[in-house]
Amino acid sequence: MCPDDFKITRLGKAVLPSPLKNHVFVPDDATVCYETDAEVIARYVREGKAIPAFEKAGAREKIFHDPAWSKAAVLTAGGLCPGLNEVIKFLTLALINRYGVPVVYGIRYGYKGLNPAHGLSPVLLTPELVDDIHEEGGTILGSSRGQEDTGVIVDTLSRMNINLLFCIGGDGTSRGAHAIAQEILRRKLAISVIAIPKTIDNDISYIDKSFGFATAVRAAGPVVTCAHTEAKGAYNGVGLIKVMGRDSGFIAAYTTLANPFVNYCLVPERPFTLEGDEENALLPHLVKRLEAKHHAVILAAEGAGQDLFGKESDRRDASGNKLHNDIGLLLKEKITAYCAEHNVPVTLKYFDPGYTIRSVKAEGEESVFCAMLANGAAHAAFSGRTDMMIGDWNGELTHVPIALATSARKKLDLTSQLWSTIRDMTIF
Repeated sequence: MCPDDFKITRLGKAVLPSPLKNHVFVPDDATVCYETDAEVIARYVREGKAIPAFEKAGAREKIFHDPAWSKAAVLTAGGLCPGLNEVIKFLTLALINRYGVPVVYGIRYGYKGLNPAHGLSPVLLTPELVDDIHEEGGTILGSSRGQEDTGVIVDTLSRMNINLLFCIGGDGTSRGAHAIAQEILRRKLAISVIAIPKTIDNDISYIDKSFGFATAVRAAGPVVTCAHTEAKGAYNGVGLIKVMGRDSGFIAAYTTLANPFVNYCLVPERPFTLEGDEENALLPHLVKRLEAKHHAVILAAEGAGQDLFGKESDRRDASGNKLHNDIGLLLKEKITAYCAEHNVPVTLKYFDPGYTIRSVKAEGEESVFCAMLANGAAHAAFSGRTDMMIGDWNGELTHVPIALATSARKKLDLTSQLWSTIRDMTIF
C-alpha cells in the first residue's frame, strides 16, 4: 500500500475554535497504522519508507465550518440494516447539542430526496423527533436504491445552503457520496461529504466492521436453533438455512461459530460441487452424515455455489448489484432429488430469514458502535474533511478515503484463523 492512498481531502484550513467543552481533542496529525504485522512494519522502518496509516478519527481543536452558519443533511440509502435509526439519532444529537447546528434535515428515501423531480420534502430532525427512534428497526427517513443525477443533487445542496452531508449506506451509497464530493470539489463549494458504512454483509474494505453486522449475526441465531430442532425431530432431518451474503460469507461464517449446531457452512469464497468423488462434493458427504447421525444443519450464504447454475444471473437491482440465483432453493431441490435417487429417506425444512435479520433494531454493543460512528462522522465533517468514510480499524475509529473503501469487496480469507476454526467445527 502507498501512504498517499490514505490521504484525506480537506476543504481548507481549519482555523475556528471548536465549540466542544471539556473534550479530549485528537491531534490533527494522529494516525492509526494500517499494517498489523510487526515484521512488515519493521521492514518499512528498515527501508526508510513511510508506514501506510489512516488518519485517526475524533474531535479537533480547530474546525473549518462555523456551526452557527451550518446546515446539515442526513440520508439513508440501500437495503435496511440494524442500527440505521441509532446512527440518525446520535448524529442529530451530536450536530445540534454538541456543535450547535441550527438546522439538520433528514432527506427522505436516500438520494431520491435530493432530486426535486421526486417531490420528497425533507424532514426537520430535532432531538425531540429522534428521542425514541432507536427502539425501532429500519430507518425513519426511508431508503431507496438507484442513481440520481449528481449535478442535480449538488444543485439541491447548494440551493438549500447545506454544507454538511452525511450518507449512511453500503458500497453503492458510498460510491454515490464519492461522486457528489467530487462534483462539489469541481465547483469549489465548501460542502463536506461524509459516508457512514452500514452493511450486514460486512464487505466494505479497509474497515474491520460496519454497523448492523453483529446484530444480524445475533438475529440469525434463533433461526439456526429452530433448524437444528427440526432436523433432530425427524429421521434423517435436514435443516437448510440461507442467509444474506451476496459476495462475502461473513454472516454465514460468524453465525456458524456463534451457533455450533451448523454442520455445513457454504460461502461464496469457497467453491463446492454437488456430486462426484471429490472431497468438496456436498451431496455424497451429506448422505454419509445422515447414515451416521440421522440429522444435519446446512447454512448457506446467498452468493454461495453460483457456478452450480451453469449460467450467471443477468439480473441487477436498482443500484447495479448483481442479483444471484437462489442457492437455497437449488440446494433444497438437489438434496431431495439425490436422496430419493439413492433411496435415502430425508425430511428437509428450509429457512430463509434474510429480510428478518436485517429489519431488527440494533442491540448492546452495536448501539454503542453506532454512537461512536455518528460522533466520529460529525467531528470529521466539522474539521473540513470530505469525500471520506468513518471507519474502524484495530479498535480505533479512522478516516478512510471513499475511493479506497470502495476499491474492492472485502472477502473471507480462507487461510485465516477464522476459517480454520470454522473448518475445525464443521464437517465440510
